Amino acid sequence: MKAGGVSDKRVLLWLGGGTVLLILAVSILAPKAPEEDPRPTTYNSSSAGARAAYLLLQELGYKAERWNLPAGDLQQVDAEHVTLVMAEPYVPPKRLKETTASLQSFVERGGRVLLTGGPLLVSHESVKAPAGFDNGLCYTTPEGQGALAQAGQVAMTKFAAWDEAGSKLGVALHVEQRCGDDAVVVRYAVGKGEVIWWSSPMPLSNAGLKDDGSLRLLLASVGGTDRRVLFDEFVHGPQVGFWDAAKGLPLKWLLAQFVLIAVLLVVSFGRRNGPLRRPVTVPRTSPVEFAESMGHLYERAGATNAATGMARRRLLRCLQAEVGLPRATMEQGPSAIAEALTERLGGDWSALRQRLVDAAEAEHAELAAKSALRLVQALNEDVERLHAVLSPGRVAAAPVVAVNEEESAELLAATRG
Repeated sequence: MKAGGVSDKRVLLWLGGGTVLLILAVSILAPKAPEEDPRPTTYNSSSAGARAAYLLLQELGYKAERWNLPAGDLQQVDAEHVTLVMAEPYVPPKRLKETTASLQSFVERGGRVLLTGGPLLVSHESVKAPAGFDNGLCYTTPEGQGALAQAGQVAMTKFAAWDEAGSKLGVALHVEQRCGDDAVVVRYAVGKGEVIWWSSPMPLSNAGLKDDGSLRLLLASVGGTDRRVLFDEFVHGPQVGFWDAAKGLPLKWLLAQFVLIAVLLVVSFGRRNGPLRRPVTVPRTSPVEFAESMGHLYERAGATNAATGMARRRLLRCLQAEVGLPRATMEQGPSAIAEALTERLGGDWSALRQRLVDAAEAEHAELAAKSALRLVQALNEDVERLHAVLSPGRVAAAPVVAVNEEESAELLAATRG
């Protein structure tokens, strides 16, 4: 069928070819996009920004706000119920002394400051370059029983480290997290308030906040929901508006492309060629059938050591990442782990020690299906016991229960494999 002497297919081909040429022209002539903004501001949606932390705190019930005033205006706030977040602040040298004095007064009146990076509010002698490697990613080791240490293992970029030997604060310093021998999360009291220092803003960045440890560290640092959380944006300089960010973009080309696509949609007017056909339904194998097949496969192979080994590694990850046991203690074996748990959490952990020994031996031996199932269930119960001690209100996961003796090996491989 033709309209005005030109077939519909030919019109669509011409419009499609013109759209492709326009896209290629825009790609070639468009100015190079600016590099990703590295500033940890609440306006920045890139991986280094802090927009996700700002919005998440609001969703959790915190009074999270942006602070766009000089530090001297902090005299007007109720310091005892305010936490000031200063992520990688930049203060010109001519205002450094005045800003430091205002922040000192704010903390002495009961305020809390979460500071990352540079030596603002602390002496230059207190911050040093990290040992071993610079700007490298590390996973911290919690130290002590403080709230910041109980956040567990955290991914941290080592921009700087706290110099414990050269520090001249004159106050009691508490190291909460370390990267190797470097102190990367510390806190100390000033008057009625407190200063919390991180070596880098990565735990509150959009990229780092997806880890549970980073979120727990942020919440422990800002305090309870009764506190007003101020994200200091004054120290990041003037923010770029929408039209400022749009400068340099090929807006005319983008508008022409939008109009051409709209014309294409109008000309095509949804015409369909050919008869209606019923959509093809692709059959799917039942997940239960797949699980049963895998269970029979593991049962025939007698691979009970794979299930016990997986349950053992899950328990070890919980001990290191959530309980916060140092790597050195983990390497010393089950006896050292049980002693560390008794010292840190209290109670008798001798049964956990014996099950770790049994699980390690089971990786090099062939256990009966029922014995392996009992060992896996016992290791899972140890994980749930640790969760109950660390978070008393946490709902326990459903335990693994065999239907009968004949299906025990199958269910073990299907649920844990």
